[in-house]
Amino acid sequence: MAAGDGDGATTMDGTTDLSGKPAVRSKTGGWRACPFILANECCERLAYYGMSSNLVNYMIDRLHQGNAAAATNVNNWSGTCYVMPLLGAFIADSYLGRFRTIAAFMTLYIAGLVLLTMSAAVPGMKPPECADCHPTKGQNAAFFAALYLIAVGTGGIKPCVSSFGADQFDDADPREMRSKSSFFNWFYMSINVGALVASSVLVWLQMNVGWGWGFGVPAAAMAVAVVSFLMGSRLYRYQKPGGSPLTRMLQVAVAACRKSRVPLPADSSLLHEVASSDGKAAIEGSRRLEHTEHLRCLDRAAVVTGDDSMVNPDPWRLCTVTQVEELKSMVRLLPVWATGIVMSAVYSQMTTMFVLQGNTLDPRMGPSFKIPAASLSIFDTIAVIVWALAYDRVIVPAVRRITGHPRGFTQLQRMGIGLVISILSMVAAGVLEVVRLRVAATHGMLDSKDFLPISIFWQVPQYFIVGAAEVFTFVGQIEFFYDQSPDAMRSMGAALSLTTNALGNYLSTLLVVIVTAISTRNGGLGWIPDNLNRGHLDYFFWLLAVLSAINFVVYLFIANWYKYKATAPTAPVLDN
Repeated sequence: MAAGDGDGATTMDGTTDLSGKPAVRSKTGGWRACPFILANECCERLAYYGMSSNLVNYMIDRLHQGNAAAATNVNNWSGTCYVMPLLGAFIADSYLGRFRTIAAFMTLYIAGLVLLTMSAAVPGMKPPECADCHPTKGQNAAFFAALYLIAVGTGGIKPCVSSFGADQFDDADPREMRSKSSFFNWFYMSINVGALVASSVLVWLQMNVGWGWGFGVPAAAMAVAVVSFLMGSRLYRYQKPGGSPLTRMLQVAVAACRKSRVPLPADSSLLHEVASSDGKAAIEGSRRLEHTEHLRCLDRAAVVTGDDSMVNPDPWRLCTVTQVEELKSMVRLLPVWATGIVMSAVYSQMTTMFVLQGNTLDPRMGPSFKIPAASLSIFDTIAVIVWALAYDRVIVPAVRRITGHPRGFTQLQRMGIGLVISILSMVAAGVLEVVRLRVAATHGMLDSKDFLPISIFWQVPQYFIVGAAEVFTFVGQIEFFYDQSPDAMRSMGAALSLTTNALGNYLSTLLVVIVTAISTRNGGLGWIPDNLNRGHLDYFFWLLAVLSAINFVVYLFIANWYKYKATAPTAPVLDN
């Protein structure tokens, strides 16, 4: 029976239902399961951004930390939030599976948010509000314990939710494969809906009502996220954990080294693979991977020699083709992953250089209201929502008619388009900065601390362009790393893609340090002085534009070299 024929046909990607039986396509997964996952992600991101967006102000106003100390503490915590997904992904792929990992780490997440709320609201736990008072060691300990509980919690959720949502669509079914691509757009949009509410309503709540309420609402939102996620349990499809991926990859490397002098057979079918009529691999929850010609030196791990026992082979001497291709897949991902770092550095300018630029512009809206420069990031969020809908409903159908590709663009094409758009965002920021410096000079305001006669809303285009780049590159990256990671390593692939955010921030910091060191030689003010009217922030934007252009050229070579993963065909099973 063909896949999808009849109500009893099961999925062909190894997923199961809640009871552990092969998942029946008509009863599980698909869009029927996704609302619970998308609602969970929206509420979780609302909780995360609602707590983190204004965290530096809490440290300064309530913990009485200096600007540098508060910024350092926030950066350290943010870095931890992007490192912990590696741990969460390893646990999910190796032992617990994505569903149980999400559920377990949500418990830590809520515990952290409750403790954070208590540290800001409960007498004795919350720090004193007088200007000359300082929190006790216990109050500081409670606050930072809460923060790092949240960091651990988000580390288990971040790499698993997008992968778990994509697990609801079977790659072997053309209709579900198209829906999977659409899912990633809706997933990223749900993130930004949560961020939109957090950066507007919750930040206002914290600054005007109180920090207890400001942190309590994110805790409540997280509780809603847990309820939403668990409600869909019977509808989900579950991918079984395949054991430690690090051990499997290390086994391939060791076996290939031990057989470094063994000649490779001309016929790849002579390489070791576990026979299976249904296309399943020996690795739990994984399909067999077809042999590829890339990185052939690793194929030696699958060469059968006279010293290998075929009854019970030593996994440190003989590996299957699928196991070898797992390592090849992850190695092939690394160059593509590296090209995302510069894009992440461009993205990070929204919270740094864009804000500094905006601080010098006229923020007035009407006679009394002023919009803070940091709040303009809301236009990036709006842009992401608009572009995600447009991409899914307009761009993909139009391009699909031209290319014939189910996704419209291939994943690599989509990411490449986003990289080009990111260059335009830096050009837009640089042009505005050139105009800003000219206005400062012509109005005699080079040493003035007053706002320049340029509306801050002239920054909206650069935020909007960054939002478009996100939809193409970041959403494409999430989909690409999920799709191209081996079945039993998809959480690890998602975690790997998340690390580009951290490295992009580090790259931006490194560029600022280098630029400042070089441009302030011989007593110069530098490109980014305290008085931006005397600096050249435009040079920094041009530098990022040039680096982004070089990065795109490198990306073209990598994309041309890259070979997409190929899985062995699988046979559907009828649920009797």
